[in-house]
Amino acid sequence: MIVLDGRSLRWPDVVAVARTGVKARLAPAAKKRMEKSRRTVEAHVAAGDVVYGVTTGFGKFDRVPIEAAHRRELQVNLLRSHAAGVGEPFDEATVRAMLLLRANALAVGASGVRPVLAERLLELLNKGVHPIVPQVGSLGASGDLAPLAHLALVLIGEGEAVYRGKRMGGGAALKHARIKPLQLEAKEGLALLNGTQAMAAMACLLVADARTAAKLADVAGALSIDATLSSRTPCDAGIHKLRPYPGAVASAKNVRKLLAGSKIVESHAHCARVQDPYSLRCLPQVHGAARDAIAHVEAMLAVELNAATDNPLVLADGRIVSGGNFHGQPIAMRMDYLALALHELGTISERRVDWIMNPNLTDLHWFLAPEEGLHTGYMIAQYTAAALVSENRTLVTPSSADTIPVSGNQEDHVSMGLTAARRARMVIENLRTILAIEVLCAAQAVELRKLPTGRGLRPVVKALRNRVPPLLADRVIAKDIASARALAGEGALVAAAERAVGELA
Repeated sequence: MIVLDGRSLRWPDVVAVARTGVKARLAPAAKKRMEKSRRTVEAHVAAGDVVYGVTTGFGKFDRVPIEAAHRRELQVNLLRSHAAGVGEPFDEATVRAMLLLRANALAVGASGVRPVLAERLLELLNKGVHPIVPQVGSLGASGDLAPLAHLALVLIGEGEAVYRGKRMGGGAALKHARIKPLQLEAKEGLALLNGTQAMAAMACLLVADARTAAKLADVAGALSIDATLSSRTPCDAGIHKLRPYPGAVASAKNVRKLLAGSKIVESHAHCARVQDPYSLRCLPQVHGAARDAIAHVEAMLAVELNAATDNPLVLADGRIVSGGNFHGQPIAMRMDYLALALHELGTISERRVDWIMNPNLTDLHWFLAPEEGLHTGYMIAQYTAAALVSENRTLVTPSSADTIPVSGNQEDHVSMGLTAARRARMVIENLRTILAIEVLCAAQAVELRKLPTGRGLRPVVKALRNRVPPLLADRVIAKDIASARALAGEGALVAAAERAVGELA
C-alpha cells in the first residue's frame, strides 16, 4: 500500500502501482492540508474576491465574472469542453499512473479542493476503473488539459472507462464498481485539469524501461565483445577513474562482470589487433552518457511527483495566486534528452551488429551464414536494425523546441511535453528490437567460437536458445527477431544475467 502525502512519492512507487496493482490511500496529514486550503478558497469566495477559475471564466475568459448560481455548472462545463483528445487511448499502466499522480498533486494541499477528490481518484485506481484517455491533444502547458479532462469525466459519471476488461460509459463503470459519482464544487474541475500528470506518468514508466534497456545494452555489448574477439581492456576500472562519469563507470563495471570467466577472451589475449572499432572500444562512454541522461530524468521526477501543478494555488499564508507551475517545460526537455540518449544506445548497437557479421573483424562467415552463397544468414536482420535506427533519428528532433500559441495568444508558449514523452516511448520500443537483434547475432557468433563466453552471458544465450534455435540454415528471420524482442521486453535477458552475476548497475 502506497500512502500519498504529497511529499514523498517516488517514481518506483508509481511503477509499482501502475504495473503490479499495488493500491494507494490518502495520508491523514494530507487530508488536513487539503481541508485547510479548501476553507481558504471558500473564505475568498464568501468575501466576494475575484478568483481565477472560481468566480471567473477560464483562459481567455478570465475577465468574465461567473454568478454564484453557475459556479458548479462552470466546473462541469470545463471538463466536458476540454475533453477534446483524439487518437489511440493510453495503455492501462499509464492511466493508473495518471490517477495516482493527480491524487498526489492534490494531496500537496495547495489546490483548494476537498479531500474527496483525491480519495475518489484513488477509489477508481484501487477498484480498477480505468478511464479511456486519448493520447493526442495536450500541448503541455496549462498542463495536460485534454488527457486530464478525459480522466476526470469518469469521476462525475461521464466519459468512458474500462472495468474488468470491458469498455463502457463512465457512469456504468462507476455503478458496477459501486462508486458514487462526484458533484464538483467551485475550483474543483479546474484543479483536476491543470497539471502535468499525463507526461509525468509516461516519464515514470519510461525511466523504468530505460534503466532496463541500459542494462540490456551492456549485456548485448559484452556479448558482442566476445563475438568479435574484441578487448575488454577499454572497460578497465583504471581508465574510468581518470574520467569518472557515473554512467560510464557503471557500464564498464557491468561489462567486466558479464565477461568474467570467458574462455573466448583468454583465447585471443595475445592477438595482433591493437585497437577495436569505437562501437566496441567506446562502449562505456556511449552507454554511460545514456545512463547519465536517465539519471537526469530521475532527478526531475523527484521534484515533479510531489509538486502542486495546477492554477491558481493556495499558499500557506492564505493568498490565492496565479502562476505557471502547470507548464511542462522541465519534463519536455528531459523527455527529449531521454529520447536522444536511447537513440544513441541503438546507433552504437547497430554498428556492433554490422561488425559481428563482417569477417574483416570476426573471421567468421559473412552475415553468420552457415554456408556463404547458399545461405544469407542474418544479413537482413542488420537491415532491420538500421531501419529502426533511421526511424529513431526522425523521432529525436526536440519536441520542446516547438511551440504553437493558443487560446487567443493567452497561452503563447507551450512545452509539447506529452508529445516529447510519446516520442520517447516510440524510441524505446524500437531500441528494444535493435538490442534484441544484437543479442541474436552475437549469441550465434559466440556459439561458433566453440568456447564458453562470460559467466554472466552464458545464461543469456541459454534463455535465447530456449526460444530461438541456432541458425543452421536459412529460415524466416522475423520469427527469430520477434522471439528475441519478446525476451527483451519481458526483461528476461537482463534477469538471466543478473541471476548469474548479481544485480547490474
